[in-house]
Amino acid sequence: METVALNARTPRLLDQLRATLRVRHLSLNTEEAYVDWARRFILFHGKRHPKDLGAAEVQAFLSHLAVERQVSASTQNQAKAALLFLYKRVLGVDLPWLDEVVQARERRRLPVVLSPGEVRTLLDQLDGTMGLAAALLYGTGLRLLEGLRLRVKDLDFDRLEVTVRSGKGDRDRMTMLPERLVAPLRAHLVKVKTLHEKDLAEGFGEVFLPDALAAKYKCAARQWGWQWVFPSTVRSVDPRSGRTRRHHLFPESVQRAVREAARRAELAKPVTPHVLRHSFATHLLTAGYDIRTVQELLGHKDVATTMIYTHVLNRGGRGVASPLDGL
Repeated sequence: METVALNARTPRLLDQLRATLRVRHLSLNTEEAYVDWARRFILFHGKRHPKDLGAAEVQAFLSHLAVERQVSASTQNQAKAALLFLYKRVLGVDLPWLDEVVQARERRRLPVVLSPGEVRTLLDQLDGTMGLAAALLYGTGLRLLEGLRLRVKDLDFDRLEVTVRSGKGDRDRMTMLPERLVAPLRAHLVKVKTLHEKDLAEGFGEVFLPDALAAKYKCAARQWGWQWVFPSTVRSVDPRSGRTRRHHLFPESVQRAVREAARRAELAKPVTPHVLRHSFATHLLTAGYDIRTVQELLGHKDVATTMIYTHVLNRGGRGVASPLDGL
């Protein structure tokens, strides 16, 4: 039986998968997730090569995830998407049978939303860079990675605009820059520029550039405008290029800071940075802004995705007096 380890002249299957993902300019997060699902699938079936497996094995793996691992529907569907990519794009195998594999149905859940008072209490528990990052997420409705991947040139203080580059679905969009964050952001960027100048003096100061911009614009990677708004406190080695650079803040750092701030604020609701995005959208709709405007600010491709926040417009049980109150 053929194993995953191919002969020395042929790249390993997972290396082929990585190369194919990079050719299509998929994100590093997607690359890591797809490679991980392919590895799990192979190990689940005793290290047999995927070419020797079919619909029954794929279904068995997805059923294992749902029944024994009890993963969410979105996680199960991500695993299926990864296997579809592996077979179709890497192995070049036509998969008419994959359509027969059951797609997990995702159930709509109402988002966790903080009241304006709860947001204020949460932000009061944060300070410094983490407090500024959290306030920016709430004030702009950005996803966590969209906020951390902002570059200095993406902030327009005169027009009070933030440009989101290559957001979800590789789409650009504009959103507002809250006036009350202008002064804190300017002061923050003064510190960031000092750090950047220190890196340059030590022979570093280069930042990651997307696609082929680094080759097209030789000096851009060291220019101030391309630097991260929220750089990491330490330099690290780029996993793809092997170059030593200063990355942006790690998402886990912000997630941990927000979680701990919610604990200190004694908020009963589960709070993550994404809850700030939910709260942003809900509070805009409550203030009377139309759903199409909110859709554009959030960067949703389909307004149906934004409709999840219209629960605030339908008072439901809150618009009906309980008979208990009439006793």
